[in-house]
Amino acid sequence: MSSTNRTSRRDFLRQTAAATGGIFAPNLLLGQQGGVKKLNFAGVGAGGKGESDIGGAAQGANIVAFCDVDRDRLAKALTKYPGAKGFESYKEMFEAMGDQIDGVTVSTPDHAHYPAAMEAIKRGKHVCVQKPLVNRIWEANELHQAAKKKGVKTNMGNQGHTGEGIRLMKEWLNAGIVGNVKEIHVWTNRPIWPQGNEAKSKYTSGQVPANLNWSNWLAQCPEVPFTNGLHPFAWRGHLEYGAGAMGDMGCHLLDGPFWGCELGEAYKLEAEVDELTDASWPKSSYVLAHFKSPKFGEIKLHWYEGTRPDGKPRKPERPAELEATRDWEKIRGGFIIKGDEGTILNTDDYCGSPRVIPEAKFQAWMKDKKPEKSLERSLSPGNPQLELVKAIEQDKICGSNFDYSVPLTRLCLLGNLAILNPGKSIEWNAESQSTGNAHIDKHIKRAAVREGFEYSSGSI
Repeated sequence: MSSTNRTSRRDFLRQTAAATGGIFAPNLLLGQQGGVKKLNFAGVGAGGKGESDIGGAAQGANIVAFCDVDRDRLAKALTKYPGAKGFESYKEMFEAMGDQIDGVTVSTPDHAHYPAAMEAIKRGKHVCVQKPLVNRIWEANELHQAAKKKGVKTNMGNQGHTGEGIRLMKEWLNAGIVGNVKEIHVWTNRPIWPQGNEAKSKYTSGQVPANLNWSNWLAQCPEVPFTNGLHPFAWRGHLEYGAGAMGDMGCHLLDGPFWGCELGEAYKLEAEVDELTDASWPKSSYVLAHFKSPKFGEIKLHWYEGTRPDGKPRKPERPAELEATRDWEKIRGGFIIKGDEGTILNTDDYCGSPRVIPEAKFQAWMKDKKPEKSLERSLSPGNPQLELVKAIEQDKICGSNFDYSVPLTRLCLLGNLAILNPGKSIEWNAESQSTGNAHIDKHIKRAAVREGFEYSSGSI
């Protein structure tokens, strides 16, 4: 049967729902035996985060295929899902099984997110892509456009956005819990992998491990000899393949302030760094971003990451409102939102513990002014992959869909533009998606890609 006449599984499911006269819901997807017809999901990346992401989707969908460049990880995944098929290339997987796949999780190193997700979207597959969506601003914008053109459902793997804490905090901010927000401080103890001079010293050529398909690992990036110090984890510190600490943790830690304060697009950024090299992200960084929030007006956001060469962590000063019993040194990551009537402190990575400080003020406010729950709750708290499955089934929208997660990712990557140009004022034009400075703008789009990876959403 020709591809023009073949009815895809996705089209069949939609037609089934339409024929029953209802929405695209699980109880309407009936198989031949009268039971519920589950969606079929595939995973690009089967080990590490890919293992847990596929596990999340598996709570509501059939897992029918994996691809992974690490043969050991691929074999392990196939023992867990013996009915699935394994591949070393996502292109091979889609060619062999494209008409059997409804949705895809993308859980690879950052540099490989864009080509894998774009290939899935191009084929009309729903996607859940790990954070950050990509490590180049141009790629984020291209994925956003492509997903809108194809009409697929999307999500990013920042699990905090599915949680209760971030919704409660936004409802509090909407109710004026701290008044008018003017300043935000966000910090992390990352990197916990080599960056700076230590990382560069580890990037040496070597023999490709027997279990690794190095060419496929490079994905869209130019062919280079195998590089030690990257697979399977420390690639995060490499300028080409990772997005550093702000890319890794920004989509988690910035999520609450970004959404709750409706920050929009930063218009100016500057940074200071320790040990930025030509191959790796720095050992530590500080970024100052300026916003004109439609909700609160002018806001300054301070980002702190890593440990200085003297061993001291980069982090904000202890808030004056924090109770004396709290050990500030043990709080390794979180955020502070300072308003003209109060301060919010969150002390975990996923906006799971927001509180007004001091606690007595928070308890009094909650007793007298606690707002009603006004925001829609997640379809799957704590599980963005299952949230995508349910959104497809119920024809709903995920909380961190690309309309939201592309701007959030872009904020992290704008921070990285500043980190790559310390001491300079980065003036960002949201309309043109550029700074107007060729030296800075060269980092917006990948300098070179391998043959076969040139497509963009313009061809979708």
